[in-house]
Amino acid sequence: MNKNENPDLVIVGAGAAGLMAACYAGEFGLSVLLLERKHRAGSKLLMCGNGRCNLTSDLAVDDMLAQFGDEVSPFISSAISEFSSADLQKWFKDNRVPVMRTNDGKVFPASERASDVVHCFTDKLRSAGVSLCLNTPVERIEKLDGVVKVITTNFSVNARKVLITTGGVSYPKTGSVGDGQRFSKELGHKVAPFRPGLVGIAWESKWLSDNFSARFEKSVVNIFDGEKKIGETCGLVECERWGLGGGAVLNATRILSRKNVRQPVVEIIIKGERTPIRIDNLRTRPLKEAMVTVGGVVMDEVNPETMESIVVPGIYYAGEVLDIDGPTGGFNLTAAFATARLAVKAIAADAGLKPVKKISSSQEKRDKWKKRQQKSSDHRSLRTKTKNSRKKLSYTEEKRQHWSKRKNYK
Repeated sequence: MNKNENPDLVIVGAGAAGLMAACYAGEFGLSVLLLERKHRAGSKLLMCGNGRCNLTSDLAVDDMLAQFGDEVSPFISSAISEFSSADLQKWFKDNRVPVMRTNDGKVFPASERASDVVHCFTDKLRSAGVSLCLNTPVERIEKLDGVVKVITTNFSVNARKVLITTGGVSYPKTGSVGDGQRFSKELGHKVAPFRPGLVGIAWESKWLSDNFSARFEKSVVNIFDGEKKIGETCGLVECERWGLGGGAVLNATRILSRKNVRQPVVEIIIKGERTPIRIDNLRTRPLKEAMVTVGGVVMDEVNPETMESIVVPGIYYAGEVLDIDGPTGGFNLTAAFATARLAVKAIAADAGLKPVKKISSSQEKRDKWKKRQQKSSDHRSLRTKTKNSRKKLSYTEEKRQHWSKRKNYK
């Protein structure tokens, strides 16, 4: 981006959605400025999957949408259809991050290091010439005639479009402090109240003390609003010092928050236990510990085909800043990546741009290897040719020349 020109696109927030959006925008040749309030990009991404980074679940589009639930799936249907789990896996493979699948369908980088994912993004930003500005909190966003003004603590910049990818409000030390939702309120958007999704249950009991640190696979968690059953989850239940965790419990608390349950009750069926464990008047762990935030910019005010604001045209959204969330297992990262790409595609289409065709990094690597092999083959061929061109002397001739040299020496 030329320092004397306004960028085509300013992206606020260098998390999962922001990084993917910036990389994809670079493929279209858009001039992009990516702003991040923390000292590094992808802080929360580094924590995903306990540092292993669960990228997605290996599911077909319809199966994946079904896991998000009726409240969310209609909104993200276009995004997931455009950039499915299979597409996501291919994108990372093409960008030198091979993936692996676990028995339950979860997809991780083959190295099982989240840092490799972040490095993939930052390397791609560098090669695409995308400007990344760290330690740059945005204070407010204003809509002016024909442009959007982004005001930071140190400077302001005008852009044709702005994409907000600031995430939710859980794990605030990673930079998720609700900035995007605040900007949106100031611009006239409605913001759904924040609730903890994918979080543990705070609970004390003798059974929990007796089973401290135990893990129970294939457990069933029945979810109730009072006496009315509203859902069910299956999977792992873990006994922690503070209560219950594990995939089945985390997914159950998300359902309770998403459905705004007034009288939350869960009944946990554990293999080997005679009676179910019932927890009335359920309390979850605090929002700051949640893996995902339920709540955010309401979906009704954003176009699901383009991710553009209906309230303020020129403003776009992607990821957890919106009131979208999914179960544990890479679904939330998939939604972040897919909505980011859909937003950038719409922005590029509005500018009349198409992706610049580039050779993938894997293809480039193969081409370099072929050239190296050809060069090596040429050298071998030259050496053989030179060797064969030398006149081979007979043993008698060699002996005569040897004695002739000795005689001349004397």
